[in-house]
Formats: sequence, C-alpha cells, structure tokens
Amino acid sequence: MSRNGLLQVRLVAEVRQVELAGQPIQALVYNGEYMPPTIRIRPGDRLDLTLVNKLPENTNLHVHGMHVSPQGNSDDVFLHIHPGETFHYVYRFPNDLDPGTYWYHSHLHGLSEPQVFAGMSGAIIVDGLDQYLPHDLQHVTEHLIALKDFQVRNGTIPTTSIDSNAPTTRTVNGQLDPTIHIRPGETQVWRLANIGADIFYKVRLPGRPFHVLAEDANPVSTVWSADTLVLPPGKRYDVLVQGGPNGRNPLQTLAYNQGGDQYPQVDLATVVSTGPATTPATLPTTFAPAEDLTHAMIDQHRTIVFSEDDASNRFFINGKQFDADRVDVRSRLGSVEEWTVRNSTGEQHPFHIHVNDFQVMSVNGIPHHAVSPQDTVILPAHGQVVIRMRFTDFTGKFVFHCHILNHEDHGMMATIEVVP
Repeated sequence: MSRNGLLQVRLVAEVRQVELAGQPIQALVYNGEYMPPTIRIRPGDRLDLTLVNKLPENTNLHVHGMHVSPQGNSDDVFLHIHPGETFHYVYRFPNDLDPGTYWYHSHLHGLSEPQVFAGMSGAIIVDGLDQYLPHDLQHVTEHLIALKDFQVRNGTIPTTSIDSNAPTTRTVNGQLDPTIHIRPGETQVWRLANIGADIFYKVRLPGRPFHVLAEDANPVSTVWSADTLVLPPGKRYDVLVQGGPNGRNPLQTLAYNQGGDQYPQVDLATVVSTGPATTPATLPTTFAPAEDLTHAMIDQHRTIVFSEDDASNRFFINGKQFDADRVDVRSRLGSVEEWTVRNSTGEQHPFHIHVNDFQVMSVNGIPHHAVSPQDTVILPAHGQVVIRMRFTDFTGKFVFHCHILNHEDHGMMATIEVVP
C-alpha cells in the first residue's frame, strides 16, 4: 500500500524452486514466490520499482493495462535488462487513473511466453472502485482471484517447446483448489484476473451470477450480469458476488474451444457458504460516469489484420512480423481513431494495446453497446471487431499484439508511435 503518494517495491527475478500443488518445482519467479507481491496503489501515486535481474537471460517489466508513459524508465517494453543488472522504474500515475485490477509481467519480445509461463506475473490493484458503490457496499470483503497455470517437465516448468494444449494445472493465487469463504446472502467483490501466458478461462460459479463493476480496470456505467465470464490471457473483471445457501460450490473454468486449443472443465476453487445468513444487499444498476466515443469525430480509420502460418508457428499483423526497429502506426496525440481489426485465422486471438484503452463498437458487424472501455478483446475466428480509441496524455512508442504470448513472441505484435 502506498504512503503519502509513494510506493516503493523491489522485485528480484530469479530461478527458484517453489512448491506448487504439493511438489517442488523449478520456476522463474519474482521474490522467490510463484505468486509474487500484489502491488496496491491509488490514482495519482508514484510507484518506484527496482527490478533486479538474477536470471541467466534478459528480461524487463510491463504494467499491463496502466495508463502511464511508455517512455524512459516508465512502461517501456523495448528495454532489455541484462543478467546481473538492476533497473529503477518510476511510474507517475495520473490522478484520473481508473480504479480496478491490473497486473505486471515480463514483456521481453521472444521471451515473454516462457518467462510468464514459468511464473513471472503478479497482480496490481488500484483502489477507488468502491467510491461508485452504495454506502452499505463500500467496505465489503474482497478476494483477488489471480488465475495462473503451469506444466511440469522433469521437475521444471518448461520454457521451451511449450504446448498450451497439453494437460495444464490451473491455480488461484498460486494455490491448487483453495477455499473461498462467504456467508449466505453476503456480497463480496471478486477481482478475476487471467495473469497466465497462453490459455483461456471460462469462469462460472454455479447458481451465482457475476455482476460486473469493471472490465479491464475500467468502471462500467451500467452494471451487467453474466453466469459465465471468458478471460483470455490478460483479461480482468471486477465483480460482485452474493453468497448462496449453506454449502460448498466449485468455482469452475468450463470446457472451452479457442479454435487452436481445447481446454477441459476444471474446478479452480471451492466456495464455502457458511455462517449466519444475511439479507442480500440491493445491487447497483448504474455505476460510474459513462465514457463514450460513439459520437466522436474520427480523425483516422485503419484496418489491422491478424494472420498466421500455423505450419511454421509464425504470426503476423498486416502481413509483417514484429520488428522493434520499425514503427507500424503513427497517431496524433488527442486524436480519435477507428480500427477495424480482422482475424483471418481459424482461432481466436485476444487483441491488446498498451497505454490507451478502447471502446468496442461492433463484433462481426453487430453493434456492441459498450458500457466501459477495455484493453483486451477477443477477435472471433474468421471475424472482426471495430474499436475506437482516443490517444491521451502520453507520446512515445508502445505496442499492440495478440496476448497469447506464444503468438506475440512469434511475430504477432506491432509498434505504434503517438506523436505531438
């Protein structure tokens, strides 16, 4: 937790043996933990973060979803921090930074998948979401539900020849089937975050809907409810959950066909509803002020195409593989752009962009009435999504990419530069 507007954090990236699912496993971790410290800040804070690289390879750090400068020693994913080096990041967050759940992870091109898959990811919480809740819900119990998955090969989480379609152990906060306690009728805030490298989750709590307060750390203008939520890599939802009758219920990820991978149904955690019952609170229907680009003047239209050569495991944006020395898109600070993002492949790709969030306008030609911006959206197989975004506050180079990190590492990323 920050004090007087400042939080100082030290992260040590290293190879370490950790205990996962009751067995010792060699992993790549921060501070010796598969589930490293959760960073908690407030809008307007400064985060001074020291990253010590004790790995035998380069690394860096990305604060996923944060509206922060991509330049200098802030959120610059083009940095290479070499073995034995220490780098001091300084993030100065704007006063209007949206509250909600974010995360941090390695973002070194070519090594993003193995480093994140082997454990290098953690959660960030920006306080302030409760300001939009009714008074009686402003101090309810909250749970972080950070979803990570791992495989084991010869006692080690593999960092080469990773097969995301292979049997995978799912964890919640680094634990196998932990228990989440709630009283019958009690209302809690759950922070759902997929902080893994490659695979999707389709989360369900049987008989208890999720009431969405924020998507990708963007508070919604209208609370919406769903029995299931699909979280591709990088996706987050802050939700209200109300306890059911006395008993035990599994928090599940359902079977899901991504088009390239197929994932089985798995129990993630056990939700135990016990104790004195309480009358369920009346849940809000309206929430935060609306952000809407529907009637904005569009300064630039672009078409972005995701494609792949599955046989060679190569992935492309507009026919090109990522090149750190090439700028693919130049945009003006303050401008509003509309992008038609097309997927020419037979599998889903989670489109993600750094620094500025976007508003989804349509999916496969069907209008989408967004109640919040977001930073990650699933591109349907052989389909398209139309988005709008305004480039605010920060100039500099950053990236957009598929957040299946295997795809990103093998070319499905591009550079955008925002200029004055």
